[in-house]
Amino acid sequence: MTEASKPLNGEIQPGAGQPGGANTDAGRTILVGVLGGIISAAGYLVYQRLPDEQKDRLHRQVRGVLEQRISELRQNFNI
Repeated sequence: MTEASKPLNGEIQPGAGQPGGANTDAGRTILVGVLGGIISAAGYLVYQRLPDEQKDRLHRQVRGVLEQRISELRQNFNI
């Protein structure tokens, strides 16, 4: 342990022993954001190539799931 990372007066210093902890979290956040953007762009390209009847079927399925989830939330919150 170096002098800079030794606790003073028995207190634990935040970030001690974790070199670059904030930098790795920021890097991971950026990586997840970039991967999410790439995956969503690929999904959009696939969606654009679907025939109209498959797009309509997908819209009905998504709408049904959303309506079901909204009704569950309304029941849970007594709205």
